[in-house]
Amino acid sequence: MKKELGIFILLVVLCAVTATINPRFLSSANLTNMANVIGLFGVFSLGLGLVIITSGIDLSVGSMCALTGIVLSMALTEWKWAWPLAVIVVALIPMVLGWAHGALITRMKMQPFIVTLCGLLLYRGIARFIAGDSTKGFGDPTNFATLRQLASGKFLGLPMPFVALIVVGTILWVLLHRSVYGRYLLAVGRNEEAARFSGINTNLVITAAYVIAGLLTGISGIMIAFYTNSVSPSNHGNFYELYGIAAAVLGGCSLRGGEGSIIGIIIGTALLQVLQNLVNLLGIPSSLNFAVMGAVVLLGVLADQLLRQRARTV
Repeated sequence: MKKELGIFILLVVLCAVTATINPRFLSSANLTNMANVIGLFGVFSLGLGLVIITSGIDLSVGSMCALTGIVLSMALTEWKWAWPLAVIVVALIPMVLGWAHGALITRMKMQPFIVTLCGLLLYRGIARFIAGDSTKGFGDPTNFATLRQLASGKFLGLPMPFVALIVVGTILWVLLHRSVYGRYLLAVGRNEEAARFSGINTNLVITAAYVIAGLLTGISGIMIAFYTNSVSPSNHGNFYELYGIAAAVLGGCSLRGGEGSIIGIIIGTALLQVLQNLVNLLGIPSSLNFAVMGAVVLLGVLADQLLRQRARTV
């Protein structure tokens, strides 16, 4: 709880400083746009956070977003599928891929970094192949009005991605902090061997984390595809996994596993987006976005290391 409180105070201070420097930060349009982006990135960041809690990693999130976006676009505009069927298929694809990641990691004892790095390259290549390396879109903005409203509309004045983040975050909070599965997940992340000897089916727990992460990536992929309204298979979703990892680390997830919270990941996502918003409002070149993100992740990991060393000496 101390980590979440600390990162929340940092978020409030950063918002106050940004608003003081540039009052446009508090404009309705800017806050709505930021809530939208926080929702888009927050949903898949929550899934990545669960994977990191198991001491794993998933580098394929961006490529999965590209693949799901391409399949969704082609299913709706070229294959003429009904949108409910297209959405179900697009949600199932990353879930199956997540299960494959989990099976390779737990059954074949492969490193999560290697498995998901291969996924990053493989899914990007598949997306480019089935799209003929051309950009796909959804055509007229009035097409697929119901699905578009669900993916990128508003509910009670709030952007739908932000509403989705609240709903998904609430469900995952119960799952991680108030369920047996959540306790197993944290135990596996802290010490997988000890958890196994305690009778926990560690393979099932880890694989389930990757499947949940895949589902959340699929949901994000649908919303992001409608947010951009076009999907270029070569660069859609590039580096999204880094945003998710950065948000989780900022939110208190340890890359060693066994630590993390849903509220922390959401605050971490918000902090990251406020930082990027600050870069834009101050007129700092957008090319420095990745430099800011890299520095923030480095500081987060360094703080985690220092806290662990301090805990050992107490």
